[in-house]
Amino acid sequence: MKKKSTYYRKDGRWECRIMLGKDKTGKRKFQSFYGKTREEAESKAIRPQENSIDEHAITEMTVRELTAEWLLSISSGIRESTKANYRMKTEKHLFPVFGDRPCCSLRAKDVYVFVENKLKSGLSPRYVSDIIVLLKSIFRYASRTYHIHNVLDGITLPKKGRPEIKIFTNDEQKILERYIGKNQNLTTLGISISMYMGLRIGELCALKWSDIDFEKRILTVSHTLQRIQTHSGSKRTKLILSEPKSSSSKREIPIPDCVFKIMETFRDSEHFYVLSGSRIPIEPRNLQYRFKRILQNADLPSVHFHSLRHLFATNSIALGFDVKTLSELLGHSSVEITLSRYVHSSIERKRACMDLMKSVA
Repeated sequence: MKKKSTYYRKDGRWECRIMLGKDKTGKRKFQSFYGKTREEAESKAIRPQENSIDEHAITEMTVRELTAEWLLSISSGIRESTKANYRMKTEKHLFPVFGDRPCCSLRAKDVYVFVENKLKSGLSPRYVSDIIVLLKSIFRYASRTYHIHNVLDGITLPKKGRPEIKIFTNDEQKILERYIGKNQNLTTLGISISMYMGLRIGELCALKWSDIDFEKRILTVSHTLQRIQTHSGSKRTKLILSEPKSSSSKREIPIPDCVFKIMETFRDSEHFYVLSGSRIPIEPRNLQYRFKRILQNADLPSVHFHSLRHLFATNSIALGFDVKTLSELLGHSSVEITLSRYVHSSIERKRACMDLMKSVA
């Protein structure tokens, strides 16, 4: 704790004065904090002292060691997949550059050079921003726990462009629907569920027949399936079944007629996964491969499976869904996410809107 003195000033204010040390000439440096009362002035002075930089604080701790301690401190409060994602980003991107550096030696210019090099290597601004946000969390922990200078505070993130999502046109969607009608199987059932109900690919692969209430015609999303990297010093991965990414992702979705009829055809044991027809689920990447082959067979452009979810959102808005209902069906935590990321206006929709101007002329 730095030395301080508090006294009443002639102008009616209280002043709390703390000594910060000495400059290069040996002259003592002070900083003053003012308040209407003694308590107010001293309380203002406490915060800078608590957050002050200790030049000798953990100067030997490297970024790698700091990261390991930070990750341990948050492990109980994050999902296994989130932890695996953090480890992957630190080991693949941060440690090769900063891992052996003492955390107190890191400077803002080092971070900006890192960002520039990552962008030049071909990583997207969004992905590089995610890496820096992770590094910011690590250094906030260091600042809070050891009172070292948070060099990441104030670092500007790369400007993130909105990712371009390719979705089917109305004509392309009709082609896919005709293909599904002629080739009904568990894979095309999965495509229908995502296209007409908006499930994520991990949620779809985790779906069991027990999650479908045929009497009430309601589908319950309660799990997700994904492959993550193991923390064993190798590139080995494992498949995990876990709860969805957020509480809002757990949801009940009424089943539309077009999907319900196909479900009734393939209805099986409640212990079986819907898409595999067995007790062993199909992996998300394998479903993506099957989807790609179907698009090739139907002579349709190649799109990611996730675009079906975007297609559902866009079609829902065009059909008159209110945004709040759509947001809950998609499992979003806010309507802003739904509007900013998942609703796309096709050229047909834009043309129809512009045609409305005829009534004005």
